[in-house]
Amino acid sequence: MASTSSVQMQLPKLNGKNYNNWSVQMKVLFRSQDLWNLVENGYTEVVDAEEFNALRKEEKEALEMIFEKISSAETAKEAWDILQKSYKVDDRVRRVRLQTLRGDFESLRMNDSESIPAYFDRVQTIVNQLRVNGEELQDVRVVEKILRSLTERFDYVVAAIEEGQDISTMTLERLMGSLCSHEQRMNQKSISSNSKQALQSRVTQSN
Repeated sequence: MASTSSVQMQLPKLNGKNYNNWSVQMKVLFRSQDLWNLVENGYTEVVDAEEFNALRKEEKEALEMIFEKISSAETAKEAWDILQKSYKVDDRVRRVRLQTLRGDFESLRMNDSESIPAYFDRVQTIVNQLRVNGEELQDVRVVEKILRSLTERFDYVVAAIEEGQDISTMTLERLMGSLCSHEQRMNQKSISSNSKQALQSRVTQSN
């Protein structure tokens, strides 16, 4: 078994708002250290001194990983249960949160001054929050939403993508790459056009 000091720097921080992500990461860490069964199920006190000491050592390592907020707990299972009660969102709160996030997702629109990467980041933030709260959101729905919510300057690009590619199998990474390429070309054309206009203006003024 690896020592707790070797994984200390990898521990995710619980801030009161990220319990779902944090608990998943902690489960992975506990399993990698062969501690998850102890945290999930606890253990029965044993008479054999050597076995008892081994269990208490594992218990101590698990407790060190989740110490904050649970200083009164005597076992890793008790500590884990305290954290679940403190942070895990109940079904009613989750439903309300999902309703809000669904509304945020449906109302997403790209701003005129927004770049493709910036818009994708904004979309991905809401998508991640939806999935963390239990929403089964397939990539195809996100792809379709993005294509519907781009600014008018991307209309011809959207039409080309919808006609020439299979949206149902398109990944978000592929869509972003395609849209970024088109955006770069549009920006280059705009710069070139502005340069020509500036040159013509200077020529006109000199005459």
